[in-house]
Amino acid sequence: MIEPNALRDIIRSGLLSFPVTPFDAEDNFNAHAFAAHLEWLQPHPIAGLIVAGGTGEMFSLTPSEIIDVVKTAKQAQPNDPIIAGCGYGTKLACELAQGIEAADGDGILLLPHYLIGAPQDGIEAHIRAVCKSTNMGVIVYNRGQSVCSAETLARLADECPNLVGFKDGTGDIDTVKRITVNNGDRLAYIGGMPTHELFAQAYRGAGVDTYSSAVFNFVPETALKFHAAFQKGDDATCEAMLREFYYPFAKIRDRKTGYAVSAIKAGVALRGFETGPVRAPLTSLTEEEVEMMRTLIADYS
Repeated sequence: MIEPNALRDIIRSGLLSFPVTPFDAEDNFNAHAFAAHLEWLQPHPIAGLIVAGGTGEMFSLTPSEIIDVVKTAKQAQPNDPIIAGCGYGTKLACELAQGIEAADGDGILLLPHYLIGAPQDGIEAHIRAVCKSTNMGVIVYNRGQSVCSAETLARLADECPNLVGFKDGTGDIDTVKRITVNNGDRLAYIGGMPTHELFAQAYRGAGVDTYSSAVFNFVPETALKFHAAFQKGDDATCEAMLREFYYPFAKIRDRKTGYAVSAIKAGVALRGFETGPVRAPLTSLTEEEVEMMRTLIADYS
């Protein structure tokens, strides 16, 4: 296991990958296909893998499947940090974090708690309990019904040494800026909006200097080119790539709720990898939409 502060520093160093989780014909986790996809991505330098996350359909995986995903990723890419999605209710999240640690994971991305809204003191207690249940580094993910305030996160960062990162998927730049200002170098800051390249430049102004890329799954060179331009402050290149690739991709993605995951999985399949369909309640792209994806990525394959 990578020591939490070392993990924090690694996260800051480059792009994070958000791989999809493939399923076989019986709707079981397809470890062979997952390993093959990770091995294809391996030559492309990244700061870490966030497996069984949002793009990896964590919400539709069983706890044992999440552990299997972590084990497979660790075997396929032993030299990269393996961060795993973790969430649901507090007791289940703590048990899952311990299982990920036992499977040699390096950290967890703490996704929203299940279903209900909760007050700040409840969210604080939830995050504290998960942090204290594991020795791994923990990244808090503001998204959906789980939104940690700047004040709450500052208290948790003081109390929990293994809380090393904050990821935002809400688009609330005011809260993000308050968090980066309040915590400074204490935490790593990760952009987590769907297709975050669309928001990366705006988030940079709020102190968020890296992000996780879902399109890295099927156009890794493109994802890395954009990230390099983003890090250099080369806005002209970023904006050209937004016009030529990312906005057309977003037009397909936005055709139906849930396509932020489904379109990525379709892209991976178009690169020749077994993925299986997304699990319900998500739905896969139509044949027409798959052809739209094929046309879009033809120049990037």
